[in-house]
Amino acid sequence: MKVALVTGASSGIGESTAVELHKAGYTVYAAARRVQRMEGLRAQGIRTLAMDVTSDESMAEGVEKIIGEAGRIDVLVNNAGYGSYGAVEDVPLDEARYQFEVNVFGLARLVQLVSPHMRRAGSGKIINVSSIGGRIYEPLGAWYHSTKFAVEGLSDSLRLELRPFGIDVVVIQPGGIRTEWGGIAVENLEKTSGGGAYAEQVRQLAALFAQTERGSEPKVIADVIVKAAGARRPRTRYAAGFGAKPILFTRRVLPDRAFDAMFLGALRLFGRPREQKV
Repeated sequence: MKVALVTGASSGIGESTAVELHKAGYTVYAAARRVQRMEGLRAQGIRTLAMDVTSDESMAEGVEKIIGEAGRIDVLVNNAGYGSYGAVEDVPLDEARYQFEVNVFGLARLVQLVSPHMRRAGSGKIINVSSIGGRIYEPLGAWYHSTKFAVEGLSDSLRLELRPFGIDVVVIQPGGIRTEWGGIAVENLEKTSGGGAYAEQVRQLAALFAQTERGSEPKVIADVIVKAAGARRPRTRYAAGFGAKPILFTRRVLPDRAFDAMFLGALRLFGRPREQKV
């Protein structure tokens, strides 16, 4: 039975991924800081463990525990992450550094801890949950998008490094998904830049984020992750979820200035008061 480690498993995409991998026959270790929120997973037979991806000790202990109990890790799903929004002018650099710690360096450290075991086994899958935000950009999201662009580039180089050892590296690019992510991002956005020079952009972007309420269920991304985990030759990238493929196609074909104009137009449209929308 193959063994999978899923981070950020206390809610949303991570929780759904743990469930679907378990259904697919994997021994699943669901990891998160909020262990108490994973009681439902434990009740389904999924193993849970406390892990803070900003703590080297926590990650090392978690991987050691899995190897000690199961003897292997076949699939690593790096899903832990969050979105911290606000104007570059307003976001404290300590917050920017913390976002990189969670979204990039925690991911990279787990790769360092898990890849030696995969190399010895001569196989494995490292699945990094990025975002369509790793290919596009928006105002007030510079730090978040920076982390996701970093995950994309790190994954590409890592794929070449690990290919000779039989290890696949896959990037998942979710679109709009119904999770806690949007609410947390808007809360940070309004707290950081809602009362200053960028207040109008904050209002418009918060209204645009509200559209993710119509987004896809987390299971849509979980199903893609299970597909990638079980594929003999997985694709390097999977885009899924509300708007993901059309948005990425638009970014690919439009010059920067044209994409800028399109995005700003969308902000103006969705940022209108509700009674003025058409």
